[in-house]
Amino acid sequence: MAQDYVIQNLRPPVEFHIDYAKELNQQQHAAVTALPAPSLVIAGAGSGKTRTLTYRVAYLLEQGIPADRILLLTFTNKAAREMMRRVSDLLEGGLSLLWGGTFHSVGSRILRRHADRLGYRPDFTILDREDARALLKTCIEETKIEHASRFPKADVLANLFSLEINTGDPLSKILSEQYEYLEPFGEEISTVARAFTTRKQKTNVMDFDDLLSLWLKLLRENEDLLELYQRRFQFLLVDEYQDTNRLQSDLIDLLAKRHGNVMVVGDDSQSIYSWRGANFKNILQFPERYPGAQVYRIETNYRSTPEILNLANAAIASNTCQYAKVLKAVRPSGERPVVASCEDGRQQAEFVAQRALQLRESGISLNDMAVLYRSHFHALELQMELTRRQIPFTITSGLRFFEQAHIKDVSAYIKWIHNPADELSFKRIIQLLPGIGGKGAGKLWSAIQAKDTPEAPLNSQPLAPVVQGCARLAPKKAQAAWAQLSATLSQLEDLKDQPSAMVDLILEAGYTEYLQDTFPNFRSRQEDLAQLSTFALQFKTTDDFLTQLALVTNTESEDEAAAEEPEERIRLSTIHQAKGLEFPVVFLIMLCEGLFPSTRSMDRIDFEEEERRLFYVAVTRAMDHLYLSYPAVRMTAGNSGEMFQRRSRFLAELPEELVDTWNLRSSLF
Repeated sequence: MAQDYVIQNLRPPVEFHIDYAKELNQQQHAAVTALPAPSLVIAGAGSGKTRTLTYRVAYLLEQGIPADRILLLTFTNKAAREMMRRVSDLLEGGLSLLWGGTFHSVGSRILRRHADRLGYRPDFTILDREDARALLKTCIEETKIEHASRFPKADVLANLFSLEINTGDPLSKILSEQYEYLEPFGEEISTVARAFTTRKQKTNVMDFDDLLSLWLKLLRENEDLLELYQRRFQFLLVDEYQDTNRLQSDLIDLLAKRHGNVMVVGDDSQSIYSWRGANFKNILQFPERYPGAQVYRIETNYRSTPEILNLANAAIASNTCQYAKVLKAVRPSGERPVVASCEDGRQQAEFVAQRALQLRESGISLNDMAVLYRSHFHALELQMELTRRQIPFTITSGLRFFEQAHIKDVSAYIKWIHNPADELSFKRIIQLLPGIGGKGAGKLWSAIQAKDTPEAPLNSQPLAPVVQGCARLAPKKAQAAWAQLSATLSQLEDLKDQPSAMVDLILEAGYTEYLQDTFPNFRSRQEDLAQLSTFALQFKTTDDFLTQLALVTNTESEDEAAAEEPEERIRLSTIHQAKGLEFPVVFLIMLCEGLFPSTRSMDRIDFEEEERRLFYVAVTRAMDHLYLSYPAVRMTAGNSGEMFQRRSRFLAELPEELVDTWNLRSSLF
């Protein structure tokens, strides 16, 4: 019968002279000084999670555990650098032997040592996203897939393949649940996936996901290497465990199987990344996978006032799948959070802008303020209002609304209908068609220009026949799309002074399919365009609509050009992008049903609970001031016009005594 024989460690312990009881609170101290065993540390928002992990490393070293026997895993390079810096500062250097970094960096380090076991050379190249996309394009071309005009682009396929690897779900399941419109291409997509895998190995390259999947494969298929790394890593420490996916949890379980000395740290209430493969069950089921695991709760919050924490505790209380916890404040009392009921989106934007200026006058910098939202399009009116008032802002979650590719694509149709001499808009439209690049677009523009004569100026004749007359010059693979473009232009010309209806028609006439085939996040882009259609309802003419777009975009450009020196800027961000950050002032906007929680989240209880966790994350970003707002009325595209909005269920769940309610009204003078 096989059994382990323990060799006592005679290596003298390192002395750091740290008074752990003094440096840590009672809950942190219990986790840091835990005996070797599986441990789950539930660290609430603002409770000193990084501090706990840092001191755990120091404590293990003081107990005589060699640095090269500790593996510290994080999720982002920024988190890895911060963690290692803190440990280094605490221990005054000497960390060269400690294995620490992101899952992917550690995977790369191990694969470099044993690449030959997988048919790779140690000098393999790691593809960045652009290179991976280029290789995927090559595989699509070489497999000669039929229906190429509707076959998904490389970005979409890369997202599909990544989800398949990181969730462990078969491609067919991912297609049926998230990309149902691509199910007819299931066999062809599988063919490309196999070609992609073969080509990567043949050319000695790995993409980002391979660093994990091949690491796991290496351990599963080589018992000697599995034993080597199980023995080497006597203690595993994992940060942000609630964000691990199936692949990462399998790696952790495999490495910890021999000794069970794994400490995972995270907050189930901040698990908000299921859409990119994170598995919420990993943290919930940890005690089941590790019988006898100790669970430590760290609930003392150093970030927020008691009033904000009381609201945060109430906000998450309705979730049924969670570890019960109550955040407790150490900071003195402050103002109660405010719920502001606004007439519409425009008044909500005015409220945020005015209140931000008032707080700035009281001594709070714009740099200490953030406006958070569920989806990018929720901030459209706010971006315009801040621009109008010349309040500088920055967007963490991406480009400003009107700078996004899909907004500019749809705007290009409307611009060209309005101004047939607009060469840039024509070329942007044409290059959306299959097989037409920059050079081809130039030739087609020359052909269009040839139709512009003094006797028949282009702006005095219907564009659809002009475009159709150039059909023979379009490449063969673009013929069907060219005919559709001609028909679309004819319909758009009939709607020349109805910009909202023009946006809707462009979506219906093929641009929705283009979004599906081109962008992994096509649904959010579709929502943006629906919001653009709604925004256009307020303009009586297309000229007014396009003028406003130009003014907003040009003002943004001028602001950026003028900003030679760093200046104060209020931050606009999606909640997902703001996770891990904190701000003295937080505005959380568009809290109405269908927006937050989103319509798509209402079908399943697990989706709704993730939305509630997202609300909790937003609330716990605030340190001193928290403003929650929603519009009572919103404009909607189509024939609906103005519609009354129900405030978010997340607001309805909050006890009235925890908030101050502000009913906004406009000044008469």
